[in-house]
Amino acid sequence: MTSFKDHFSDDSQSYAAHRPSYPAALVDALAGISPGHALALDCGCGTGQLSVLLARRFDAVIATDASATQIASAQRCERVAYRNALAEHSGLPDASVDLVTVAQAAHWLDLTKFYAEVRRVAKRDAAIALVSYGVLHVDGPADAIVQSFYSRTIGPYWPPERRHVEDGYRNLPFPFAELSLPRMAIEVSWRLDALLGYLGTWSAVKAARDALGLDPVAELAEELRAAWGDPQGPRRVAWPLAVRAGIVR
Repeated sequence: MTSFKDHFSDDSQSYAAHRPSYPAALVDALAGISPGHALALDCGCGTGQLSVLLARRFDAVIATDASATQIASAQRCERVAYRNALAEHSGLPDASVDLVTVAQAAHWLDLTKFYAEVRRVAKRDAAIALVSYGVLHVDGPADAIVQSFYSRTIGPYWPPERRHVEDGYRNLPFPFAELSLPRMAIEVSWRLDALLGYLGTWSAVKAARDALGLDPVAELAEELRAAWGDPQGPRRVAWPLAVRAGIVR
């Protein structure tokens, strides 16, 4: 397999346990712009957060990821078939797919090759969607601490591709007939330990840990505990969703 930028394989179990899922409204919107619901292709699927939701609206989902460890940790679902494959080389037949999705992974892809693969596997007027979620916000005084941690403490350790997530993929090339979807967000009610588990999955946290020889989340935890109050008390955590959606013609 061709080499790829792998920021997540070493911690795939934590990724599976702590990354948030997507709202049902996203899957409903994607199903609504697809010409049929026989087959969806979810590329860069990670541990299957979007893949299993797509299976609620599509007869079958092929979910691919270049990381074998991510695939090994993925959520099992009867209508989802996982494959260890690059997004640029799905192995699917020509004109076989109703919907192609990439969630929180398009900024890692060779988009020229990926879009050529999309055109090959897409049915006429199939849908494509690049999905990303931005920086989280936490209700209450903990939010300012999280924002400072993101931008200052570990800011220098984010890979340069992260800027595409921050701007909602607006500056990525997207050579398809673009559609507007309703505004959506991921919203969860988390206790402090769930938030800390999620923060530990960030690629910049891993890079900072490797560079500094210490865990920046462990240091952050003390500050968050003081601001959170009862650590068992849930707080609303939200991420804005950005979707570049279009029709393949």
